[in-house]
Amino acid sequence: KMLGGVVKKIEAREMREMILGEGRRLDGRSTTQIRPITVETGVLPRTHGSALFTRGETQSLTTITLGTKKDQQLIDGLLPTYDIRYMLHYNFPPFSTGETGRFGFTSRRETGHGDLAERSLKHFIPDELEFPYTIRVVSDILESNGSSSMATVCAGSLALFHAGVPMKKAVAGIAMGLIMEDNRVAVLSDILGDEDFLGDMDFKVTGTFEGITACQMDIKIEGLSVDIMRTALQQARDGRLHILGIMNAHMDKPNTDLSPYAPKLTTIQIPVESIGAVIGPGGEMIRSIVKETGAEINIEDDGTITIAAIDQASADAALARIRDITRPIELDSIIKGRVKEIREGLGAFVELKPKKEGLLHVSQIDHRRVENVSDVLKVGDIIEVKVIEVQPDGKV
Repeated sequence: KMLGGVVKKIEAREMREMILGEGRRLDGRSTTQIRPITVETGVLPRTHGSALFTRGETQSLTTITLGTKKDQQLIDGLLPTYDIRYMLHYNFPPFSTGETGRFGFTSRRETGHGDLAERSLKHFIPDELEFPYTIRVVSDILESNGSSSMATVCAGSLALFHAGVPMKKAVAGIAMGLIMEDNRVAVLSDILGDEDFLGDMDFKVTGTFEGITACQMDIKIEGLSVDIMRTALQQARDGRLHILGIMNAHMDKPNTDLSPYAPKLTTIQIPVESIGAVIGPGGEMIRSIVKETGAEINIEDDGTITIAAIDQASADAALARIRDITRPIELDSIIKGRVKEIREGLGAFVELKPKKEGLLHVSQIDHRRVENVSDVLKVGDIIEVKVIEVQPDGKV
């Protein structure tokens, strides 16, 4: 243990002197140089969106899952509970740094890095009215040698573009470092793991071409001068624009179409007084629609209905059922209905839409006189009828 401590001190002294004296870093880069970057999207075709971002020996595989309102995450903390529709989860497995270990609960480090990346992208996630999906971003770090949270921001932005989430701008991130001894100062762009561990600062900055969206600083010295801070922000901007240029060269705007595996969402507005008819007694009607169409239906108190289905045919079938239920019966309209009951001498009761029947009077069944209704109609027959009267109490 003592020997290890001595070796670390030697490493730190030699690395710091090499950077301050020669302007050369551990991997041969200059203080402002960014590691080689490669980007790919659509690497996992079955997901709703995916991207692989590699910067030097740091790599993030990020996937997007689009869900419905029921998939929102419930936050149950000290404050009153609430739901969130956008979330980012960051996973840092031991093998990413060549180590072995157990896969257990999320560590504080993973929570913190995920929170920073989530805040970096949050400003450009479209609101629920524009894009009614729940959005989950998951970053799996496959290899790491510094700045894995910033790789997550870059991969997350690309994966959201690939998924078709209508983000207005791409977001990138970079980690800045600092070596300071006496009056000698070197600000480092895109730091390595050892430069973070043996250096004096880890300053993460994320943003777009126009400005910064989030930042976080850890320092091991008492403070920074305004000049050092200005230099760090300027180098961070130059590095961020370089990374954004590479990302935009690969994909500069979101896809216009969603993945064929993403749920199809349809939103309609119905009168509040029609909510009960759609739900039915004890939820009978809505359960039958879900069972018959395979769609998922969510009803808000203001009459907003969101239909989610794996394919468009299921969504259209559920939408047609709801419209049939909520469509008002108008005078002179021609409707196909099912004969539900026959009453001799009076006529037949015809189901015009779910839970709504109208009376077909015996005198309106045929042009000739009908003695027995059952001679002409049978329960279960599908017939076309014309609405000739709608009474004030709703009887048809």
